[in-house]
Amino acid sequence: MQKLRFFTSGESHGRALIGILEGIPAELPLSSEDINRELKRRQIGYGRGGRMKIESDQATILSGVRWGKTLGSPISVLIDNKDWLNWQRGMSIEKDHSDSIPPVTRPRPGHVDIPGFWEYWFTDIRNVLEG
Repeated sequence: MQKLRFFTSGESHGRALIGILEGIPAELPLSSEDINRELKRRQIGYGRGGRMKIESDQATILSGVRWGKTLGSPISVLIDNKDWLNWQRGMSIEKDHSDSIPPVTRPRPGHVDIPGFWEYWFTDIRNVLEG
């Protein structure tokens, strides 16, 4: 029996989110539309504020699928952040932009801010917002 593993990479307000799914057998039908249909369900769900109603995420499969079927290799998926233009400097990978926005220093209750802060001891909690 093959183990299913899922990895994500990307910061809250970063350029994009990458997901890697490992352990999916070959020859299963899968398309970006299948994933996007499931992402759309998020918009009608429950949550604080109206953020999920204005975010319409769209996934792009980068690898692990050919001609509409899984290959058995890891599947990588990209979800671009449509709000990236507003965060280019504040979440930049370039050192030149390090002072472009003030740091977040107060963790939010009920989020991963506190465990992330304790694990890495960042002075700007924004590095671990939403984990």
